[in-house]
Amino acid sequence: MKQRTSIVFFLVFFTAGLALSASAARADNREDARSQVDFGISVAQRGLWREAIYRWEKAVELDPTYAAAYNDLAIAYEHEGQLDKARKAYDKALELEPNNSQIRQNYDLFKEINDRVAQQKDKR
Repeated sequence: MKQRTSIVFFLVFFTAGLALSASAARADNREDARSQVDFGISVAQRGLWREAIYRWEKAVELDPTYAAAYNDLAIAYEHEGQLDKARKAYDKALELEPNNSQIRQNYDLFKEINDRVAQQKDKR
């Protein structure tokens, strides 16, 4: 009985340790992703969109739950004319944070512009 109690005690602490370790890893990933996003913003402001895309792709790889990184990535794809990729990135950002008004506003503007362009092409 004493051995069973020791095993249960060990498992409880082992599981708690894994949870803390996983939580710390997620925090590290978010911090690393945030650094990539910040760097991406700084290079995009200088017109280096390919580098910004690289940084934001890295950010969502590090933290696939980082909606703001997907939003920034969508804007960059849109800027570079990669509209299918932009739509997918906006969709992912909205999936992660459906009530984020900034992401929603960016997506709505993207759709409005691209729908208008598509309609003009259809009229020709």
